[in-house]
Amino acid sequence: MKIRLATQADIPGIMQIIGEVVPLMIASGNFQWDDTYPNATVFENDIVAGELWVVEVDGTIAGLSAITTEQYPEYADVGLDVNETAIVTHRLAVSTRFRGLGVAALLMQQAELVARTREIKTLRVDTNSANKATGALFPKIGYRFVGEMKLYFRPGLSFYCYEKRLDGK
Repeated sequence: MKIRLATQADIPGIMQIIGEVVPLMIASGNFQWDDTYPNATVFENDIVAGELWVVEVDGTIAGLSAITTEQYPEYADVGLDVNETAIVTHRLAVSTRFRGLGVAALLMQQAELVARTREIKTLRVDTNSANKATGALFPKIGYRFVGEMKLYFRPGLSFYCYEKRLDGK
């Protein structure tokens, strides 16, 4: 497995993964994503910002995530200080063909590497409360559950928020 920053040439492979995972998410009751989000423009913007990472397996994109400092204001609703700079993982997805290989964990390790490189001591991530896979993954890799919140731009959905501190606090 190889992890690297995504390029515009990766958009078709990224959208193929989104096309694989969204129907499965919806079928399992996880309505976090749909046929309008995330879309190619969102990923193109992540690439321009230098924040989209992909994992390749034998030259095929196996997974992706945006590693940003973008925090939703609603994080404050679960007691997090949104004025504190944090590395935040968004749009984490793994191809159905590469599940169980540790692709998501590798992407989360990359978020930690980015945080350490930038001397940022806090990592955060949120996921739809119906997403059982990430709900199991995040605590396993050292994230602590901090609360349940609503996001204004995804009405009717509930999200779990997690945090990992690199400073021992």
